[in-house]
Amino acid sequence: MTPIPAPPIAWNALLPILVLAGTAMLVLLADLLPPRESKQHLGALALAGIIAALVIALVRWGTDVCGFRDMVRLDGYALFFDIVIAYAAALVVLLSMDYLRRRGAESGEYYALVLFAACGMMLLASAGDLIIVFLGIELMSLSLYVLAGLFKSRRQSSEASMKYFLLGVFASAFLLYGIALLFGAAGSTNFERVAAAAARNPHDTLLLIGVALLLVGFGFKISSVPFHMWAPDVYEGAPTSVTALIATGSKAAAFAALIRFLTTALRPLQPDWTALLWILAALSMTVGNVVAIAQTNLKRMLAYSSIAHVGYMLVGLVAGGPQGTSAILFYLFAYVFTTAGTFGVLTLCERTGGTPEPDGDGAVDVREYAGLGRRSPALAFALTFFLLSLVGIPPLAGFFGKFYLFGAAVRAGYVWLAVIAVLNSAVAAYYYLRVVVYMYMREPEGAAATLAPSFAGGLALAIAFIGIVLLGVMPAPFVELAQVAVAPLLR
Repeated sequence: MTPIPAPPIAWNALLPILVLAGTAMLVLLADLLPPRESKQHLGALALAGIIAALVIALVRWGTDVCGFRDMVRLDGYALFFDIVIAYAAALVVLLSMDYLRRRGAESGEYYALVLFAACGMMLLASAGDLIIVFLGIELMSLSLYVLAGLFKSRRQSSEASMKYFLLGVFASAFLLYGIALLFGAAGSTNFERVAAAAARNPHDTLLLIGVALLLVGFGFKISSVPFHMWAPDVYEGAPTSVTALIATGSKAAAFAALIRFLTTALRPLQPDWTALLWILAALSMTVGNVVAIAQTNLKRMLAYSSIAHVGYMLVGLVAGGPQGTSAILFYLFAYVFTTAGTFGVLTLCERTGGTPEPDGDGAVDVREYAGLGRRSPALAFALTFFLLSLVGIPPLAGFFGKFYLFGAAVRAGYVWLAVIAVLNSAVAAYYYLRVVVYMYMREPEGAAATLAPSFAGGLALAIAFIGIVLLGVMPAPFVELAQVAVAPLLR
């Protein structure tokens, strides 16, 4: 009897993801072995796996591998996001080591879930099929749901996890229904075949409804207005290190899938979704910045700030073309370093004096940072630079990120959208600089934030700080890399 040959499988298309998944398995196995008291070696093992995946992404730059009937694609675009996601995951692991140990919440499951979440994020970046998009979103989301509720004894953490889960499931239902309708309209879930069906009949009702439902699902994952209601509560209730992962890696992954889907599968419908995204961008920027002004909790403030930054990135999608799309990639790269650094400072701050903190999540109120410039000059200096980058002050990374995004919008003819974005950036300066004023010009009243020493956390802050300075002083090489990455999508 002649054996049936096994079909060839392009495992190379999943190489960075397989490395992370294998490392997650090793972390779970190592958690069963001595030493059982300390988990520092598990964080080091997880970090080693992330660095290995990062090295693979850098080495394979310039390759273009398809696998699984073109459902997965490891091209320059996917590799760029693999690098961004690997940086985000590595910074989060470094920030987590001492932060979780101080709270007695360090565990092997935590590091494994971070790695599995990163696997889902990378899968989203490589997705060439709506089925892979759904699998990537669920792998990422399920890991983040559990991580958000890591502090089981805290009511806020359990509440954040439950809200994130329930609203995430609701959004997944929209996403699945949209995928089903697109399959009915195009006869396939492959991006290229969906594009062919859209070109044949761009006004097909089934197709348009499916696209609308998919955009609702994506809107939830990127937390754009009006699908942002989960972000403030989840950012506040989740452990700060997990919030950093949600704010950086998950945003980058969701945008990676959204950009590829819109520019590949829905290019024939570009005038329609461009008009819709124009409105979403203006709403996200305005609502995020205006509501952030009223926040005194820094994590909630950064949640609304992230909604505003989503609006800025949607400006690049509206502008379209090589300039607008590559500007989003550069902005995301800068945003990962800036946001991870900002949340990193929060993980290194402990609350001392005054009333004991009920949730045990460190110093998160803006008033607790009064006088930090005198108590911990280095920490206050780092937080100042991260906040200035979020404002968009030159020569930091945030300035050039906004410069390229808004410039692309002006060149594409969306002058009013660029004006709205600039005005919103001016509004944002108020609540970012308010923190700086408290650190250097106010005296603490009651509880105060102070530094909790951490070598790993300090290393993460140093990497993030170098990142925002390097991207600000030398933006051109990174912009060129982003342009090379998006070139295959726009042919």
